[in-house]
Amino acid sequence: MKVFDAHIHFDKYTDRDQNQIIKTLAEKKVVGMITVSMNLLSSKENLRLADQHPNIYSAFGCHPEQPLPTDNEVAELLNWIEVNQENMVAVGEVGLPYYLREKAKGNRFPYRGYVEVLEQFIILAKKLDKPIILHAIYDDASAVCDLLEKHNVSKAHFHWFKGNLKTMGRMVENKYFISLTPDILYEEETRGVAEFYPLHLIMAETDGPWPFEGIFHDKLTQPSMVHHVVHQIAAIKKVGVEDVYNSLYNQVKSFYQI
Repeated sequence: MKVFDAHIHFDKYTDRDQNQIIKTLAEKKVVGMITVSMNLLSSKENLRLADQHPNIYSAFGCHPEQPLPTDNEVAELLNWIEVNQENMVAVGEVGLPYYLREKAKGNRFPYRGYVEVLEQFIILAKKLDKPIILHAIYDDASAVCDLLEKHNVSKAHFHWFKGNLKTMGRMVENKYFISLTPDILYEEETRGVAEFYPLHLIMAETDGPWPFEGIFHDKLTQPSMVHHVVHQIAAIKKVGVEDVYNSLYNQVKSFYQI
């Protein structure tokens, strides 16, 4: 059965690993991958990769888990995205810096600045009628929902989601998508999200090259690991594996208009 990696940082792999992954995609029944960006330089590199390989689909954005970009940096990236909008399937990865904020406890943190940057990307996604890919977990997810609702943005994909039942219920009501990673094999929190969230709003991802534990310990994260995610979702939801394969694959294709 065919799979699609709905979230990967393909530009962060070495050239050697990129080549190895691309050569084995067909053999491992991986139809494609959505490669998300960290900043302008990353966006340009993902554009280059997507131009070279038909299995790669790029998203352009500014990852929140890094120093707050300047106004000029944000403006330059926003303008570049608008110029290159035909070469992307989504705005992303964008969101709010949960982990950075946790590290800065006790110190002043420019949270409001990150919210303002995110809002600009949400406005752009709305203007361009493109999906938006979000890094927003725990308390941040509710704040992001506020912004999405404020701007009437419905095509939202929360990758590697973590959060409480109330927020998940709100996201389901708004028909926001989530994607689950290979940590579903060993993380009870991820398994709980998979159990709660409806199948028709789920995708599968690796977030590669992020490494995983369990059977994936010391292994290069590859899009083919999505097969393991599919089987675990099927087991958790007590649904046929073939049905889960078809559902997740078709949802990526439809959501990203691929």
